[in-house]
Amino acid sequence: MSDPVAITDSHCHLDFDTFDEERDDIVNRAVEAGVTKMVTICTKLRLEPQVRAIAEAYDPVFYAAGTHPMSAADEPMATVDELVKLAEHPKFVGIGETGLDYHYTAESAEVQKESLHVHIAAARETGLPLIIHSRDADEDMARILTDEYRNGAYSCVMHCFSSGAALAKSALELGFYLSMSGIAAFPKSQELRDIFAAAPADRILVETDAPYLAPPPYRGKRNEPSYTVHTAKVGAEVFGMDWPDFAAQTQANFRRLFWKAAA
Repeated sequence: MSDPVAITDSHCHLDFDTFDEERDDIVNRAVEAGVTKMVTICTKLRLEPQVRAIAEAYDPVFYAAGTHPMSAADEPMATVDELVKLAEHPKFVGIGETGLDYHYTAESAEVQKESLHVHIAAARETGLPLIIHSRDADEDMARILTDEYRNGAYSCVMHCFSSGAALAKSALELGFYLSMSGIAAFPKSQELRDIFAAAPADRILVETDAPYLAPPPYRGKRNEPSYTVHTAKVGAEVFGMDWPDFAAQTQANFRRLFWKAAA
């Protein structure tokens, strides 16, 4: 039996309590499926110790931390110094997730923007990639990312990208990456697949956002990092590439962006 094709889950949430009773099995299943690395994301900085402990417990797991935009109004405002200090940990590989979410939390838009600026400054100072969540905020997101880039370069991934073509274009023009989640594998997501197909293959990552957004054939069930393969195989079809070649391309892309995890 041949070894599975190597792939990376660039964004998951292994600290969520839905995984508490079987975290060892979840990580083992991912490794058996070919997932060589997983980046688990802390969305509230007060929970960073728990997320860090998970990264420390499993060799293939790395972590990032920030304040999720939907929590920005309810959590203490992060500081650049705080994020830079966290980045000293050897398994801390990204800043965020941060961003803008006007779908459910538009009333906190100004606080979200303030938080986003803090995270961008930390990404610039540390050289680590910014991890962006954006929903129903395309114009503000494109403007802020572009304006901030003029103040000093930084790297970035648009996590779980499901926004419009204009935001994709703005992000790609800045040299940023688009991450493909299970949403891109849903049957009704052809418009989103077309946006990905227009992007350079060397700017694509894959992720689960587990426990959310499981791709077919697991849609509607709890997602987990081993399911990265199902989304990535759809990605291979989108880019007209053989599955092993697409997986290798996304692996190279991950190593380039998440350079600290690669090292």
